[in-house]
Amino acid sequence: MGCVSSKTLISPLPSPTPALPRPDSPIRRSSGSSKHGGKKLDEIKEEHPENERVDFHKSSLMKCGSSSIGKSCGFPIRLGSFKSTPGGGGGGGGDDAGEQHVAASAAAWPAWLSAAAPEAVEGWYPLCPDMFRKLEKIGQGTYSIVYRARYVETGRLVALKKVRFNNMKPESVRFMAREIAILRELDHPNIMKLEGIIASPISTNIYLVFEYMEHDLAGLVSNPDIKFSSAQIKCYMWQLLCGLEHCHSHGLIHRDIKTSNILVNNEGVLKIADFGLANFVTPENQLQLTNRVITLWYRPPEIFLGSTSYKETVDLWSVGCVFAEMFTGRPLLKGRNEVEQLHKIFKLCGTPSDAYWEISKLPLATMFKPQSAFAWDCFFCTRFRVFQYQTLHM
Repeated sequence: MGCVSSKTLISPLPSPTPALPRPDSPIRRSSGSSKHGGKKLDEIKEEHPENERVDFHKSSLMKCGSSSIGKSCGFPIRLGSFKSTPGGGGGGGGDDAGEQHVAASAAAWPAWLSAAAPEAVEGWYPLCPDMFRKLEKIGQGTYSIVYRARYVETGRLVALKKVRFNNMKPESVRFMAREIAILRELDHPNIMKLEGIIASPISTNIYLVFEYMEHDLAGLVSNPDIKFSSAQIKCYMWQLLCGLEHCHSHGLIHRDIKTSNILVNNEGVLKIADFGLANFVTPENQLQLTNRVITLWYRPPEIFLGSTSYKETVDLWSVGCVFAEMFTGRPLLKGRNEVEQLHKIFKLCGTPSDAYWEISKLPLATMFKPQSAFAWDCFFCTRFRVFQYQTLHM
């Protein structure tokens, strides 16, 4: 959601706030996709003219200021819930007023969203599309595109995340709505706050509105002209761990911690972003979590070995990889595929003991358990050659 590299540094401040690049320096954008393990996109040119609005059809724009829905389009755009209170205000009294608010809120959203995931937007009103002026594309992930935009009334910069999903499939809508519900649940200075949602009853597009962050950690780390001091790394790591502690204390696993999902502004504030793969761990799902999560270079070994009952520790492995990357300026474990990635992990950390293989009972343990260092090298070479052959003949 922010630019990822710069050429010059601000002079270090006496406070522990990390020194950051100047905002007017050249920038590059990074991909949020996990397909290539965090590789950068080429510099993205501005694709939208300055006067382009969010791309909803004119007929779908709500009449701001003409109804209770329109009144919610003011700023700040963090919308609160409307609850019925005895004799409460807001257009009526008692429970009837509260029911009218809930009904109005439901009617304001697209029918496919209200039907598939009403709990995600309950008590909120959508924002008016013409409140924002889209400026440029600043990032792209597997399930989203992020734009820099400006709030028309005040000129404040925001980030608009256009979520990709199939609104004809309830499962796809619920997957998108889960991220919204998670973002509404979390409230911490080191976690990106969802400020509002742009939608209309007849549109197929959903935009999530966030504050604009100038940088992401991937670009800052990869910039050869930027070298973090120990104090800066400590400051960033403290903020990262504080944000994660808030997630874990709510029973939430992020499941995609990587440098491109860690945003930083010019004041040195760090925030965790992109909760598209996050999920709450409950007694009902703790034994059936998917292991198709976490970007390759930041994925812990138990995920490679097929674990479906992992816990918050998978995020901590990713944090360790980010920690090392901040020191070295490059990813610590940069494998080209799952087999090579696990080989790099074993080479750096050592092969697990026999007791681990016997106790873990992981689904893919027998496939990856090496009989010896020599046997593991032979196994790796064989699997890698098969991978190369399949790639060339696809």
